[in-house]
Amino acid sequence: MSDLNTILYLLVDTIHQASADFLVAFGLIPVFILYETPLIILIVTGILRYHYREMTRQDTVSFYQPRVSCIVTCYSEGEAIALTAKSLAEQTYPGSIEIILVVDGAVQNKETYETALRVAKQQTADNRKIIVLPKWQRGGRVSSCNAGLDTATGEIVLALDGDTSFDNDMIARIVPHFEDPRVPATSGAIRVRNSGESIFAKFQSIEYLMSMQGSKTGLAEWNLQTNISGAFGAFRRSVLEKVGGWTTHSAEDLDLTIRLKQYQVRHPNWYIPYEPLAIALTDVPVKLKDLIKQRLRWDGDLFFIFFRKHWQSFSPKLVGFKHYIFTLLYGWIQNVVLPFVVIGYAAYLFISLPATVALSLFIGVYLVYMAVLMFFFLFIVIAMSERIKKDLSLFPLLVIFPLYSIFMRVVAVFALINELVRHSHEESAMAPWWVFKRGGKF
Repeated sequence: MSDLNTILYLLVDTIHQASADFLVAFGLIPVFILYETPLIILIVTGILRYHYREMTRQDTVSFYQPRVSCIVTCYSEGEAIALTAKSLAEQTYPGSIEIILVVDGAVQNKETYETALRVAKQQTADNRKIIVLPKWQRGGRVSSCNAGLDTATGEIVLALDGDTSFDNDMIARIVPHFEDPRVPATSGAIRVRNSGESIFAKFQSIEYLMSMQGSKTGLAEWNLQTNISGAFGAFRRSVLEKVGGWTTHSAEDLDLTIRLKQYQVRHPNWYIPYEPLAIALTDVPVKLKDLIKQRLRWDGDLFFIFFRKHWQSFSPKLVGFKHYIFTLLYGWIQNVVLPFVVIGYAAYLFISLPATVALSLFIGVYLVYMAVLMFFFLFIVIAMSERIKKDLSLFPLLVIFPLYSIFMRVVAVFALINELVRHSHEESAMAPWWVFKRGGKF
């Protein structure tokens, strides 16, 4: 009880000093929050700019209705791809839509293949066509995307996951962006479909809301799109062919985004927008062990892409100074260096200071982070959410969300070290081992 009283006294005393002295208050804010402040400002001002542009935009009649090819990569989704195909066939877009169901490893994924064949036989509109493209030997997501691209006939190509469904106006919202010849690619928002299944799914719903509809909307206004999602990306076909389609190894979405940005200096007018009202719904890991496996792959792949595969080719001469600096600060440093800083900061508090003092400081920092998080979350919900009531129901979880964030930082540190030491990207389940072996070493 005496230790608890000491902690509470130190915490109250610190808060009192911070309210009376700006330097004390400034010193309470950990460096990682200060580091992310410019990013938050960019996002908030970008969202405000987005709303101003939308409010002042004049409606015009457009007859731009290019043929759209949807490459749906399927592996072990089974009956789930029926929902995906149906959500694409029922799109309100008046133009032609070609739905290519690429079944990877069709021999061992018999249920998925048979479901795809059954869906293809169902009656659809005259300007909707469902094609089943079986790959008898499994080759991974990259080979599925390239096989779909080779088959596709549309001017606009969408790369989509087989376990993802879409609001029926998704394509109608995506396509108008390509009427601007400066646009090589774009993407829409991904929302969590199974958020009610566990607290970890709810935490991911918060992440997806803030990172997709929030961060990507704001950053796209400054032409600083960081990644075109592999589960929901849209591309101008001619640009995809120009960059050589998708390349092997992991994190094919970040890899393709970086390769697109390597053309930025040669095409200074290129602009990669984001459509927050084009909605995709996907299932996320429900169990903690599955979530950890996913993040180990994501964070390890990120290190591989930034520091192995594209280390030498990423330079201001290719991507331009603005994109280089932003990626350096909020790609490399934020995602690779910052996790070590956060964990190191927490360890330093408890190793160098008495336990009661360290815990009181930790609680103070926790409250600061939670306050920033709550502001950011509410701002994004009010400004961007199309499911406000559902999103607001997640607000109480923000009290413990920082603990989840700290845990994910620990997972990220382990993933980064694992990739550095063991080349863990070669152990990914996203493709067979022989694909990575033939893909070259980095």
